[in-house]
Formats: sequence, structure tokens, C-alpha cells
Amino acid sequence: MPVIRSADARITTTPNGVITTYASPTQGGTNAALWRVDMTPATSAPYHAFESEQIWTILTGGLTADLDGEKLTATTGDTLVFPADLPRQVHADTETGFSAIVTAPAGARAYNPNDTTPPGTCDIAPKDAERILPPWMI
Repeated sequence: MPVIRSADARITTTPNGVITTYASPTQGGTNAALWRVDMTPATSAPYHAFESEQIWTILTGGLTADLDGEKLTATTGDTLVFPADLPRQVHADTETGFSAIVTAPAGARAYNPNDTTPPGTCDIAPKDAERILPPWMI
């Protein structure tokens, strides 16, 4: 499908934000998924890792990302490249939150990168458990 209409965007609401899928395998994309993340101020995504690289471009606001022990900050217009299999956690700016466009290979799955994550910080299965395909990438 060469044109995916805005009315066909799929919205997924999580405790941490709203994800709007613009292209994915079930919407006409075959090699990549493209989605928007909107997080309100002072919210955080779960601690997790992905099997593939992800590229995030910040449209508005800002975030701090903990990437394998390194703190990264990004604001409007900045792009983050998250390598595959590195643990990460994204935190929305406490005053502005953020909106970002994200892309990754279709079919990439998320997982908990270790078995010792503190309780309440990860709602994704441990690394030895089944990995999940997030609904915005289906």
C-alpha cells in the first residue's frame, strides 16, 4: 500500500504515553515500522532493550535517556540512535514532556535485558523469557 491515510493510524495507549503507528507490517510497511511517541511531563518508559536499532527524532519537548549506564539528553530537533540490545529507559522532561518520531525494523522485539531489575521498573519479560512484539510494530 503506497499511501497510508492518517485515518488509518493506529493508536496504542500505555501507562507511560500514547503511541501512534503510521506504518507497520499490518499497515502496508514490510521492512520498517514508523510511530510517534507522546509522553506527558515527568513520565518514564519501562526499563527494557530492543533486538534492533531504533532511531528517535524529537519533535517537541525533551527527554533524558539512560542508555546502558550513560545519560543522554535530547530536545526538539535532536535525533537519538539507540543501538540494538542495550538496556534503556526514557524519561520525559519534567516540564514539557516530549513528542518523537521513531523507526525500527519491522518485527523487532522488546525484552528485559537482565533478571535483576528492581520490582516495578520493568513490565517486560526477563531476558530468558519470551520476547514481545510491541503492538505499534505489528
